Amino acid sequence: MLTPSLVIRNADVLVTMDDAGTEIAGGDLRVRGGVIEAAGQGLAGDHCLDATGCVVTPGLVNTHHHLFQTITRAVPGCQDATLFEWLRTLYPIWARLGPREYFVSAQAGLAELALSGCSLTSDHQYMFCNGGRLEDSIEAAESIGVRFHPTRGGMSIGASQGGLPPDTLVERESDILEDCIRVVDRFHDPSDGAMVRVGLAPCSPFSVSRELMRDTALLARDKGVGLHTHLAENGEDVDYSLAVFGCRPWQYAEQLGWTGLDVWNAHCVMVDNSEIDGLARTGTGVAHCPGSNCRLGSGIAPVRRMLDRGVRVGLGVDGSASNDSGNLMAEARQALLLQRVQGGAEAMPVRETLRLATRGGAEVLNRDDCGSLEPGKRADVAIWSVSGIEAAGCWDPVAALVLTGPHRVRDLLVEGRLIVSGGQLQTVERRRVTDDLNRYARALMD
Repeated sequence: MLTPSLVIRNADVLVTMDDAGTEIAGGDLRVRGGVIEAAGQGLAGDHCLDATGCVVTPGLVNTHHHLFQTITRAVPGCQDATLFEWLRTLYPIWARLGPREYFVSAQAGLAELALSGCSLTSDHQYMFCNGGRLEDSIEAAESIGVRFHPTRGGMSIGASQGGLPPDTLVERESDILEDCIRVVDRFHDPSDGAMVRVGLAPCSPFSVSRELMRDTALLARDKGVGLHTHLAENGEDVDYSLAVFGCRPWQYAEQLGWTGLDVWNAHCVMVDNSEIDGLARTGTGVAHCPGSNCRLGSGIAPVRRMLDRGVRVGLGVDGSASNDSGNLMAEARQALLLQRVQGGAEAMPVRETLRLATRGGAEVLNRDDCGSLEPGKRADVAIWSVSGIEAAGCWDPVAALVLTGPHRVRDLLVEGRLIVSGGQLQTVERRRVTDDLNRYARALMD
């Protein structure tokens, strides 16, 4: 007996994000057993979800986050700081986090992402204080119901050895690698439709050794998992690399084997044309984080030049301590505006921006089962109402998702399951999640 089907019916526009960029007016989408079965018009099914007055898109994909930072938004001393100043202020606060803080911080950050239409997110956790483990964020993701790509990061070079973090926050490299093996073996699922895939992610070239970068790459390839780090985020990052390694960050990454389809780097603000060519040549992905780059004054990543050369680019909200928001559709709008500021009104078309937020992110995370609304793809679907005041008067409802707003998703399906319905979380109680995080944040302040 077939699993009952669900038809999302009569969308004003169904945006498929297929190779042809197909958009279907009055479109229907049939979902069965967590998989998209058909896209078109006049589809029949066992159950119906009316999408009149809505635009339907693939679920959004977030390629870079630090969920543990949700508990430290708008911290005094960080509000007007550059990257390195910001980190030095927050390190001692983060040192007081434990398993419960990691969980509630991740749960709130993931809830915020889901309400912004995000169905798949990565996370870069590089601090494991007071008994905290990667499981804390994985359990939070399971409670919300989003598809999750956590990465086991780490820091091993403290201030006494020329690194940025305090010595009290670094781990022994043997311990980091041992735990990388543990979490991959326990949680990584390489199959189509996987809800959890694990990556390995030394924090940055200024907080780990050359040996750990190299050994992590070897381990990731042995295990068949992805590699992630921060790269060329701002001028301080480049200056550190030149002073310590005698080369620019991209050159350092190339020397250590940190290039290829299994690698994606956060930021890449400070890359020149030859380095962009290297990203394209090797297939290395980029997580573009426009809001965080603006907030920390890091600069504008040359995304237009990356895309023109064929670099795989997705969007990331980055940590909520450097962005202070976790709304992925807001990041799409910011990405469009920044590229136009830098390159003119034609530098970033609206629909290309929306592609970055969906299929582009799925490609960066090597999820060819996600990112578009096509038969056989996973049923990760965002339904956006364009009938409210924020989109009133719009002539193009698809463009309105990026150009107007701010927007929250009306309904969000992940693996065919309603995670958000009518703008409300269905898996957890939103007020409880908010209250939990505020209570732990106040304890940190005290």
